[in-house]
Amino acid sequence: MWLLFAVLSAVFAALTSILAKVGIEGVPSNLATLIRTLVVVGMAWVMVLLTGETGDAAGITRKSWIFLILSGLATGASWLCYYMALQDGDVSKVVPIDKLSIVLTLILAFVFLHEDFTWKAALGSALITAGTLVMVL
Repeated sequence: MWLLFAVLSAVFAALTSILAKVGIEGVPSNLATLIRTLVVVGMAWVMVLLTGETGDAAGITRKSWIFLILSGLATGASWLCYYMALQDGDVSKVVPIDKLSIVLTLILAFVFLHEDFTWKAALGSALITAGTLVMVL
């Protein structure tokens, strides 16, 4: 099931970029980010309410709260920068650079989470980086 959701995530992320580029025309990037964030918050609340997960909040540990808040701050910073980049840049250049996050994530997962960094991950990272350079230069 994770594979289906991963593919759907990629499809929705692609739509996000195209829809955002059209929607941000004439709108300050920070305001556009706020609007997007409010929609995401609304969707998240609907899902929590539909699945009945509101009671689970009491069991969240202090460590989880800290890291979820930090993750939220990183997401917010990413979205703000992404919309600023989209404001002036071409989607076809902004998105590949943004997707270098894949390479950075693999490296950070290796360093901090002690996940395996196999030869396939190294080769894939090199290819993603090379492909990004080809697309943006």
